[in-house]
Amino acid sequence: MPINLLVPVAVGAVAIVLVMGLINMMRGGSPNTSQKLMRWRVGLQFVAIVVIVIAIYVKANGG
Repeated sequence: MPINLLVPVAVGAVAIVLVMGLINMMRGGSPNTSQKLMRWRVGLQFVAIVVIVIAIYVKANGG
């Protein structure tokens, strides 16, 4: 089922952006870049949660 493939992709995207933001902050990179990456992380977390909830709903309803 395609929705089951989207869950690890969404979670992976959140993890990648999180790590990129942390690396930028640890290296003393641009605060604007860190801020942008953390905003992306929040947005991707929202998308990941929506995808997970949809996957659970589909699975619970025999999909």
